[in-house]
Amino acid sequence: MRILTSLIFLALPTLLFSQIKSGKELDFNSKYTSVTDSTKNVIPKKVATLDMYRIITLERDTTYIDTSLTIQKEYSHNYLRKDNFGLLPFANDGQTYNTLQYSLTNFSPYPEFGFKAKHFNFLEANQIRYASVATPVTELYFKTTQMKGQSVDSFVTLNTSENLNFSLAYRGLRSEGKYINQMSSTGNFRFTLSYNSKNKRYFANTHYTYQDILNEENGGITTVEDFESENIDYKNRQRLEVYLTDAKSFLKGKRLFLDHSFRINPTKGANNLYIAHQFNYENKFFEFNQATVTSSANGRTVYRFGDSYKSSGIKDQTHYNKMYNRVGLAYENTTLGKFQFFVDDFRSNYYYNQILIFDTKTVPSSLSQNINNAGGQYQYRKNKWNGTFLYSRSITNQSLSNLDAKLQYDINEDNQLTFQYQNINKLPNNNYNLYQSSYVEYNWSNDFKNEKINSLIANATTPWVNASFQFSVLKDHLYFADVSTATQALNMTQIVAPAQYDGTINYLSVKVGKEFKFGKFALDNTLLYQKTSQQESILNVPEIVTRNTIYFTNYFFKKALYLQTGIVFNYFTKYYANDYNPVIGEFFVQKEKEIGNFPNLDFFVNARIQRTRIYFKAEHFNSALTGNNFYASPNNPYRDFTIRFGLVWNFFE
Repeated sequence: MRILTSLIFLALPTLLFSQIKSGKELDFNSKYTSVTDSTKNVIPKKVATLDMYRIITLERDTTYIDTSLTIQKEYSHNYLRKDNFGLLPFANDGQTYNTLQYSLTNFSPYPEFGFKAKHFNFLEANQIRYASVATPVTELYFKTTQMKGQSVDSFVTLNTSENLNFSLAYRGLRSEGKYINQMSSTGNFRFTLSYNSKNKRYFANTHYTYQDILNEENGGITTVEDFESENIDYKNRQRLEVYLTDAKSFLKGKRLFLDHSFRINPTKGANNLYIAHQFNYENKFFEFNQATVTSSANGRTVYRFGDSYKSSGIKDQTHYNKMYNRVGLAYENTTLGKFQFFVDDFRSNYYYNQILIFDTKTVPSSLSQNINNAGGQYQYRKNKWNGTFLYSRSITNQSLSNLDAKLQYDINEDNQLTFQYQNINKLPNNNYNLYQSSYVEYNWSNDFKNEKINSLIANATTPWVNASFQFSVLKDHLYFADVSTATQALNMTQIVAPAQYDGTINYLSVKVGKEFKFGKFALDNTLLYQKTSQQESILNVPEIVTRNTIYFTNYFFKKALYLQTGIVFNYFTKYYANDYNPVIGEFFVQKEKEIGNFPNLDFFVNARIQRTRIYFKAEHFNSALTGNNFYASPNNPYRDFTIRFGLVWNFFE
């Protein structure tokens, strides 16, 4: 059904919008084109310009549809459809990512569902983009995957009037993978609607999403020595033994979202009064399914996750519902800015189908939250300044708060400075406090303290260098830990449980990016330095992460073809990377094996013909030259040498 849906999304827009009725190429460089009739009379004809094709975020930031071919487009031509610097993908497309850059983490004071390792491709409400276009637009994305399968993303948007926009999108993936029990199958459906009343008094953005992520889970290879030996027998990765041969995880979710506002005064003037409302209803579901409890490793029977209440057919299911409402009153002055006061109502229910009673503890069936917040926000956007200052605090029994201040100063078109400070008192994610499983030692009920996070962030964008700085102080940090006993470790049993660090963690990161151009050649560089200060090794990151790309660009065939080709070098220093546990869908801290210190080279050839971008890549082509020491986590090898092909095709009416 998923493949059929994706084919419909691919075919229908092509049939509808692939032809330009006038027979003329769309001109994005001028507002008018001239058509000369037989009598040589010049008739001005209005056509769309680039600024009429807008992509808008929830915060009302605007970008434009871009069909150019740049090195940033090369970095974004992947499963996530964004630059994944700082993320280390697992061997198969559609699986999880290890996080190399801690500063990628975003924080909300509200308790979240959890199972964060499964959410990298799960689009949250603030990641949905809205559109406003002069003519219908279609974008088709395609890329080959590991072994059998494909990755597709189709997007269609149109304005039925100047005031009303619709969009439909579907992102689907199926990838078999090279290892046993590693198949991925995902689907992301999105529908958006944007509306402005003709008098500009009422504004609304709404969307509906349905997302499902299915991963076969093999638990990693049982004997890393076989992988590292470079024995020719193991060139076929299917011959490497894995812990789980019939396990899988499944995450799905639905969301209905509405953000709208109404101006009370009939005519917009120097002083305006608005009433605003935001609504978010969402449900999520996570399942870990394992038909056979026992595993085989080196001829031994292994109970990978310890004792189980079931001899077969494990089917752990976690349910989650959330409803969020925010009502606010805003005053806007053209000189002073915009002041908003709001009240939040957050309700969630995280639940299982039974109560578990043990000799020493009871694990409840649900964890419900009813939280009310009050706060204010100030926005100033004028001339070269753009600032947002937000403070909210709970007015119910829960103790949570959020202070978030952002300030941006545009020196000129090429130079920009941004500063941010965040002080957040965050409730624990639900799966830290409650989890039920058929595995005996994967049942817990906790009452952890709130996490406290202080972060200072600064960014500078200039023609000479792009730089970012972050310093964070973390208190009462929550994480998952390996709590296996020495005997369990010898028996290859992996027991993971939530924990809270009662000390302080200081985190520093400095990121610098610079591109050097030499005629038709260019060298693009991104360098990340990170450092942590802590009494125990809880927050582990590589000290150095770097990406360096040398490439060549040129036009061919009377500028009908634009070519881009080069080599990407990726590298990070050795560190104790977090390991992955499929039962809970989370990464956990481990102190046994370091990964990293392996160069990763990709060769690419990209081309643009009109609005079609074609991508060819040889990923990790140096894998046979450096030895099999490349891992995404301690028991999960990184990707082998792989040939990829893909394209992005834009249609404009």
